[in-house]
Amino acid sequence: MRFGEILKTQEAEGKEKHVPVIEIKKCKECGEDTVMVTVGKEVPHPNTVEHHIKWIQLHGVKKDGQVIHLGTFDLGPVYVSPTVIAHVKLDEFKTFFALEYCNIHGLWENSIEV
Repeated sequence: MRFGEILKTQEAEGKEKHVPVIEIKKCKECGEDTVMVTVGKEVPHPNTVEHHIKWIQLHGVKKDGQVIHLGTFDLGPVYVSPTVIAHVKLDEFKTFFALEYCNIHGLWENSIEV
């Protein structure tokens, strides 16, 4: 089995909306570009001890093809919503990938081109 075989995408989506939504915000004036990843943007994901998003990872693919792990965000159930923000130098990247882990429904992925 390969790692890619256990990753779920939008095609496998259920009612909780597990697919991470990636939003890019460029700010030329302030010089701080951001990448925001949200799980459950349209329909909130449950956030209980029994059913929650445990972590979100953000990876970037640079224009030369190099993959960079930008961060892993561990989330505590009940107290933290599954939304994370990273400040990134957008001009160095061509694609961003987000992975998230639901303690019941497993690993989910999404990507966005810059």
